[in-house]
Amino acid sequence: MFFRQIFDPKLAQYSYLIGCQQTGEAVVIDPERDIDRYVEIAAAEELEIVAATETHIHADFLSGSRELASQLDACVYLSDEGDDDWKYCWANEPSCDVRLLHDGDTFNIGKIEIKAVHTPGHTPEHLVFMVTDFGGGADEPMGVVSGDFVFVADLGRPDLLESAAGQQGMMEPSARSLYRSVQEFLELPDYLQVWPGHGAGSACGKALGAVPETTVGYERRFNVAIAAASRGEDAFVEAILEGQPEPPLYFARMKRDNKEGPRILGDLPQPRALFAAELIELAERTDVAVVDARTDRSAFMVGHLASSFYAPMDRTFNTIVGSYVEAGVPIYLIIEADRVEEAVRDLVRIGLDDVVGYATPETLAEAASSLTLSTIEVIDFDRAIEMAGEPTVTLLDVRRAIEFEAGHLRGARCIAHTRLLARADEVKSGVKQLVYCRTGARAASASALLRRLGPEVAYVDDEIVKVTAAEIEGGGAEAATPP
Repeated sequence: MFFRQIFDPKLAQYSYLIGCQQTGEAVVIDPERDIDRYVEIAAAEELEIVAATETHIHADFLSGSRELASQLDACVYLSDEGDDDWKYCWANEPSCDVRLLHDGDTFNIGKIEIKAVHTPGHTPEHLVFMVTDFGGGADEPMGVVSGDFVFVADLGRPDLLESAAGQQGMMEPSARSLYRSVQEFLELPDYLQVWPGHGAGSACGKALGAVPETTVGYERRFNVAIAAASRGEDAFVEAILEGQPEPPLYFARMKRDNKEGPRILGDLPQPRALFAAELIELAERTDVAVVDARTDRSAFMVGHLASSFYAPMDRTFNTIVGSYVEAGVPIYLIIEADRVEEAVRDLVRIGLDDVVGYATPETLAEAASSLTLSTIEVIDFDRAIEMAGEPTVTLLDVRRAIEFEAGHLRGARCIAHTRLLARADEVKSGVKQLVYCRTGARAASASALLRRLGPEVAYVDDEIVKVTAAEIEGGGAEAATPP
């Protein structure tokens, strides 16, 4: 059996390519949209991708299952569990070979058996896949592709149908379903390998581990979320719902598009390089999104195109652009030329396909000779605390609510940076916003967004650990910076 775990470090997402080397067939589990990566890996191993499947309707990225069906005529296996609200609408398309799965159903890739097990909780339709290599002489599963059910050291969050997709009243029932799924998981043998859908950094859980795989036995002993289930159902529900981070704004769109069917991508977008004169013209347009991806946030603050978004080309890139830029808006990047393809892949994975052009930082500097670049005022915490006493300013904390509650600057209010676009009407006009977070990273992007929307902004480029306990509500400076 061929087995390859394929990791997307920015979305902290795992896809799996599993192949039968005896028959040359392979399946991709939980594929992302840019499927050429899977095709290349399979070809190098002399395998043909004949099938795709996914554990559930994803919220954090666009699935590539429909893409594989379109481009490779792959058979797609999709869950038919859960209620009517969470069925795959595109499963009935006559152009796709889709087969629906229920609890206990199996399908084969050569001499490898894939068995679906219904594990509701994270979502109503969620499946995990037991993998048995009959071709290798086994008659019991060697591992389970656990999707967003069991992670290393954590469980998938059960609140997203409510907090991201807007289905009111779903948190507690989902948490109780998750509790029952955990009881079934604990009946599995200790030796069984667990291959999760995400690792550390994903917003699909609270405290995911960075180790790429685990076992049932290890999670039975050391998974804190599973341990909460030993205290009873009510205690588990309270523990699993407490402290879940605010989901990025684009999660609702991913849920909808994965349910209805992602648009067929085909080839990756090929944004063209812009000349300085074209960049100058962009400064006057309000119908496009200029995403400045320079990693030096100080450089952005001292000079950028008017109304630019700031999304540094690091692990936060997808989350920021997905939460700030709406689908269908033409996107232009300020980025190094050798990172354009990386950015394009990041964007199409969250359904932002209209990447039209890019300009390098050098081109931006050239344009600046004929254009006055915009700036954002930069201050430190000492200055922010001093200014906070003025009637025309307010402190805006853009960390997660759980961080804010642990300790924040006196008089501050909290709007998580991933929800800021949706809550922008809560930011008072005519009041200067002093925007801060833990280290300045999230506040940099939030400051740029607010400046684009109109409010006057001062960006706090400083670390909150420097703030004295006397200036903190809810705890000392250490309490304001949980790990």
